[in-house]
Amino acid sequence: MLTFGAGAALVTGAGSGIGRACALGLAAAGVPVAVADRDAAAVEEVTTRIAAAGGRALAVPLDVTAPASVEAGFALTEDWAGTVTILVNSAGILCVEPFETFSEQDFARVMAVNVTGTFACAQRAAPGMRRSGYGRIVNLSSVSGYRAGIGRTAYGTSKAAVAQLTRQIALELGRHGITANAVAPGATMTRMTEAAYTEENKATFLQMIPSGFIAEPGDIAPAILFLASEQARYVNGQTLAVDGGYLASGMMQTAGLEV
Repeated sequence: MLTFGAGAALVTGAGSGIGRACALGLAAAGVPVAVADRDAAAVEEVTTRIAAAGGRALAVPLDVTAPASVEAGFALTEDWAGTVTILVNSAGILCVEPFETFSEQDFARVMAVNVTGTFACAQRAAPGMRRSGYGRIVNLSSVSGYRAGIGRTAYGTSKAAVAQLTRQIALELGRHGITANAVAPGATMTRMTEAAYTEENKATFLQMIPSGFIAEPGDIAPAILFLASEQARYVNGQTLAVDGGYLASGMMQTAGLEV
């Protein structure tokens, strides 16, 4: 059974998708969870569900691109449940446009949320974790950070940057009992991604995924919870692909053979 130490968890992007699944999972394990998101209605739904199940949750309005909002969200959480010793950086956005017409404004917006927002929250969490001599930071990368995808100029670039940022955090904070790791989900059905998945490209994805199905958020969250646990104390600076074998796959047909 996984254990999570003392202190609170703060999950960004917890109003939906993978962040929501992580918040529910941490709360079910007895961790006090700050449910942080820009979507106030979604935050209230998640906190209400956690409370109904007997867990502890705090609704935290948080915009990862606004320094004052990040500071206020952490301060609110600390006043409520003490030091944030688990941080899950799940807030992210996807903007799909052809490379040649991808606007600088959209590129900057994706980088601001996916990279700078992750950096800002991790940097804010670090002093408290350092004082505690313990911390778990889990960032959300993506298989798009390893393999290019049509229309994912900003998204893929941002997720590759998150993997490198994770290594940097691990290097500089590891001596203080803090680990930093990332999970790189494969194709996953969330509110953010559903508009990008037509029946045609879902079929294409399925041909490239050895496990033969597209994930739900609940398929990704257990890996994040492991990296956020005490049991993952010797895992540091890694990006774990949770992708049904997508990154491992290659030729699906050869010389008359077919997978």
